[in-house]
Amino acid sequence: QVQLVESGGGLVQPGGSLRLSCAASGFTFPDYGMQWLRQVPGKGLEWVALISPGGETTRYAEAVKGLFTISRDNAKNILYLQMNALRPGDTGVYYCAKTGAAPAGQGTQVTVSS
Repeated sequence: QVQLVESGGGLVQPGGSLRLSCAASGFTFPDYGMQWLRQVPGKGLEWVALISPGGETTRYAEAVKGLFTISRDNAKNILYLQMNALRPGDTGVYYCAKTGAAPAGQGTQVTVSS
């Protein structure tokens, strides 16, 4: 079955950086577009970024454009999210998912606070 395991979250000061990872198994990872979403306190699930199956095309939410970078390693079945210049508003639980699908993992907590 589909398994997605997010990692790399933590506590970081405003302006700091984190790199999230998502290890995928149970499906042919290179065949699927992938995305990152986040659950922000007091809000619903927000879409963050997506990447095409081969990695050629990426799209970002306006709030993170120019600050976050989505990438993937199809040889290792891993999805990444490099997050720079983090702000308190980026605090939340981050999930990876196939594009068009709901999150299937437990997510990883990111807390941006001084």
